[in-house]
Amino acid sequence: MKRLNRALTLTLSSVLLVAATLAGTTQAATDGPAEIVRDTAGRILEKLDTNRQAYENDTSLLRTMVREDLLPLIDLHYSARLILGRAGRGIEDEQLDAFSDAMSSVLINRYADGLLAFRSDEQLEVLPLKGKHSEKLTRVRTRVKLENGGYAPVDYAFRKTDSGWKAFDVTVEGISYVITFRNQIVPRVQAEGIDKVTADIRAGNLDLNEKDDG
Repeated sequence: MKRLNRALTLTLSSVLLVAATLAGTTQAATDGPAEIVRDTAGRILEKLDTNRQAYENDTSLLRTMVREDLLPLIDLHYSARLILGRAGRGIEDEQLDAFSDAMSSVLINRYADGLLAFRSDEQLEVLPLKGKHSEKLTRVRTRVKLENGGYAPVDYAFRKTDSGWKAFDVTVEGISYVITFRNQIVPRVQAEGIDKVTADIRAGNLDLNEKDDG
């Protein structure tokens, strides 16, 4: 079976992450990841539908909304550390900050426009939790309904931090965001150094993709 376009599917999956931030500080502090996703997914879709024309006319507005609503939910430093793996050993906090910011810009710019493809909360289904879960790792499983009537499995990895639950990875059809980008970035960091790679990402000179090679 042909794989779905990785960029599109991950774009759609980011809706739930954006939605979770709208729950507010109180709810986020008391609810678990699944509850946050389930209870607030409809809100972000309503927000998108209400402002769809403005977002279509000015994508910078959409990117601003995504940045403000999405990034607070993601543990950027932890995710960046996972992407870099051993290649990140010994780097300074300032370098990690710069790398995390560059990666967040890639995600925002690449995914924001795709959010306009969502028009109904019926496209999203949050599945019951199964397996072992802890504050170090809780996976929220969802299904995204596709235009052809099928479904794409999209899983979110959360961990409990001092600031509440934070997402650090998204897995679409078995393909992890962290692992996908690690495989592309680590060899470059090892060869050229973190500062050069960060500068290339920021300038758009490093062609990162979300497709698996299978």
